[in-house]
Amino acid sequence: MDPIGFAIFIVRSLLNLLLFAILASAVLSWLVAFNVINLRNQFVYSVVRFLDAVTTPVLRPFQKIIPPLGGVDLSPIAVILLIQGILIYILPRS
Repeated sequence: MDPIGFAIFIVRSLLNLLLFAILASAVLSWLVAFNVINLRNQFVYSVVRFLDAVTTPVLRPFQKIIPPLGGVDLSPIAVILLIQGILIYILPRS
């Protein structure tokens, strides 16, 4: 494998991990909001804090641009669409 192909593989993998982290963070935030899971559980609290630390730097610029509609944050959807666009159109498949 050439170095460019390896670099593309790493970037694609990191973007896919970020995509899954954003999805997991969104699902967990809904579960916490509807009292399905409780943040007093140390493991759940640690997972939520980790996912927030990973996703907040990516979501924050979009949250400044896209206002919440009816209390629903649409910035994860915008970031997911952007990541999918990068994965499909910008980074070539080998």
